[in-house]
Amino acid sequence: MATKYHARIYVTLRSSVLDPAGTAVESGLKQMGYTEVESVRIGKYIEMQLTANNEDEAKQHLDEMCDRLLANTVIENYCFELSELATV
Repeated sequence: MATKYHARIYVTLRSSVLDPAGTAVESGLKQMGYTEVESVRIGKYIEMQLTANNEDEAKQHLDEMCDRLLANTVIENYCFELSELATV
């Protein structure tokens, strides 16, 4: 029987990749007086619901989706959290 899952996916630039948006936000925060800010990196957050036969299958599909569309694995890393949705 198929199970519904909720996924939270985090996509971030690799540490070796420059992040001009993060640098701009960091500069803006410092200009606003938040001098304690030391480093800002900008990423993407994605939520989705999916149905799979089991958790391993859901994780495999999420890996494939991230590799093929959601992240540019040349310059980005990704990780995800997966939780089973309660059935009513």
